[in-house]
Amino acid sequence: MSHEVLFLFGFLLFIVFILALDLGLFSKREHAVSLKQAAIMSFVMVLLALGFYLLLVLRGDYLHGVDNFARLQEVVKKHQHPVTLLPGHFEESLHLYRKNLGIEFLTGYVIEYALSVDNIFVIVLIFSAFAVPEKYYHRVLFWGILGAILMRFIFIFAGAALITRFSWILYVFGAFLLFTGAKMFFSKEEEEKIDPQHHPVVRFTSRFFKVYPHYVGKNFFHKIGRHRYLTPLFLVLLIVEFTDLIFAVDSIPAIFAVTKDPYIVFCSNIFAIMGLRSMFFLLVNIIHKFHYLKTGIAFLLIFIGFKMLAHDYLKFWGFTTEHSLIVILLILTLSVLASLIFPKKVRV
Repeated sequence: MSHEVLFLFGFLLFIVFILALDLGLFSKREHAVSLKQAAIMSFVMVLLALGFYLLLVLRGDYLHGVDNFARLQEVVKKHQHPVTLLPGHFEESLHLYRKNLGIEFLTGYVIEYALSVDNIFVIVLIFSAFAVPEKYYHRVLFWGILGAILMRFIFIFAGAALITRFSWILYVFGAFLLFTGAKMFFSKEEEEKIDPQHHPVVRFTSRFFKVYPHYVGKNFFHKIGRHRYLTPLFLVLLIVEFTDLIFAVDSIPAIFAVTKDPYIVFCSNIFAIMGLRSMFFLLVNIIHKFHYLKTGIAFLLIFIGFKMLAHDYLKFWGFTTEHSLIVILLILTLSVLASLIFPKKVRV
């Protein structure tokens, strides 16, 4: 069994343990997650991500089984890591490789976490449109995360295979991100609405399954006699999954702009998704105050798209992953500060 498979298996076991712990701590009884619980959950998830970053910096060579200079050269070339190796100096080269892995993970994590904020905006609208009781938010998001992990796994490793075979696809990703960012920036600032009756997921599901018209506690299904019905809570779960699928189309190519190593892409993606649930409960009541975040995310997508298109030129000019991280953090910080300094005017 290869080092990559062992690493991935161990990482997935770790994720299962965290989810099981979460399910045991917060789902013994259905209740609204408090601000304190959300803050603790968010802090723990960020701490775990930083711990993983340190693991890569200290022992990142374990990921691909790098134990000699030839293997290091092979891995750096295969995954296009921007590392200048020093022939005859294996330990120094290994140190540079580990440091780069950590920076790539951290940058990908920040990108995905930032893009998740836009996902939160939409999830808030979904819960509001379907009048989901607050005490069931956690249940929907928990099972939504499981589906998201499976989808990201398929998307990321399929995307990595495509990039390996067709390197030009990175330019397609870059152009798509530029278009998406520009579209988001120039879109009119009008309140988005979700129509529960005419949502595509609701219409599609209703064609093939019986849907019960009312919530039945925390149940996703309701049985009456011989007939089994889907409850509105299950429809909400399907729409959340569908929403994550749409957002994955933006976020996954964005992280491939930082690293071509699918294992780093997957780990940074999953850590951010795991933190999305706790961040939702932390921001759900105040997210409307950060009205410039969407603008910041638009600039973020434009920057990443430009980086993918001009990768060779930026590399020639000495633009590194560390520089990308600085630009990304600067964009996000400015959008948050702008939201606080220039609050949105309330229409009377």
